Amino acid sequence: MMHYLENENSSVAIKTSGAELSSFLNKQENLEYIWQADPQVWPRHAPVLFPVVGKLPAGKYNYGGKTYELPQHGFARDLDFKLISQENNQLIFELIDSEKTQAVYPFAFRLLIIYRLAENALEITYTVENPAAGDLYFSIGAHPAFRVPLFPGESFTDYYLEFEKPETQNHHLLEQGLLNGKSEPLLKNQTRLPLSYDLFMQDALVFKKVASEKIQIKTPRHQHGISFEFKGFPFFGIWTKEPEAAFICLEPWHGIASTVGDTGELALKEGIINLPPGEQFSCSYIIRIH
Repeated sequence: MMHYLENENSSVAIKTSGAELSSFLNKQENLEYIWQADPQVWPRHAPVLFPVVGKLPAGKYNYGGKTYELPQHGFARDLDFKLISQENNQLIFELIDSEKTQAVYPFAFRLLIIYRLAENALEITYTVENPAAGDLYFSIGAHPAFRVPLFPGESFTDYYLEFEKPETQNHHLLEQGLLNGKSEPLLKNQTRLPLSYDLFMQDALVFKKVASEKIQIKTPRHQHGISFEFKGFPFFGIWTKEPEAAFICLEPWHGIASTVGDTGELALKEGIINLPPGEQFSCSYIIRIH
């Protein structure tokens, strides 16, 4: 089932499945900014990553003396959420633990995804609550895919990413989805990263401690693009499915893929959040179309 938010400038569509953002439309120009999930290329739009970000060693982790299996990026993106609140400018979706989730993830949790639309800006908030008597270990992240290019006759390489602040960054290398402990320099006091498929020949670009809190998708061909605003996320990924995929993913994360040789202990995993009983955790990001 699809749910909608709309104003004079924009319309937004969110699926019950995964509470996944599926459309962000500039109504004046009938211009779609979200990748439309071509199943022959990549069949998703903007999945939430929970309760893990990235891959686990052999798809497994250990907790409480037991071994469990979880797929890359967890299970929330493939489960139906419940719409619990609908207002003119806001939708709130809820996912709570069940027998199905407990079999692979032995924690009680409540996950809320909140969408707020104001003019041409969509704020997405993730809130995780721990209703149990014990600690809750989790990671959470975003994975929205934006259409690049936006218009016929353009190419992926016509676009670039513009960072809010000059960045000096190494990107951390992945080996079959796991961090291999190596990195390569990518940005040296730069604000601009030209897009090319060669950047992604070794999988996603994975960064730690990005200085910027805003990244824009831009092109010299016209003024249409994305401003992507995030704050407080310790990890960030950039990805497309080469070759010739017509999208770019901007991914702020609280969590990261495991490292080759990792013991698999969930409580020791890099980037894991330990949420005490009765507490809640929230993070948010903003997509602004122009």
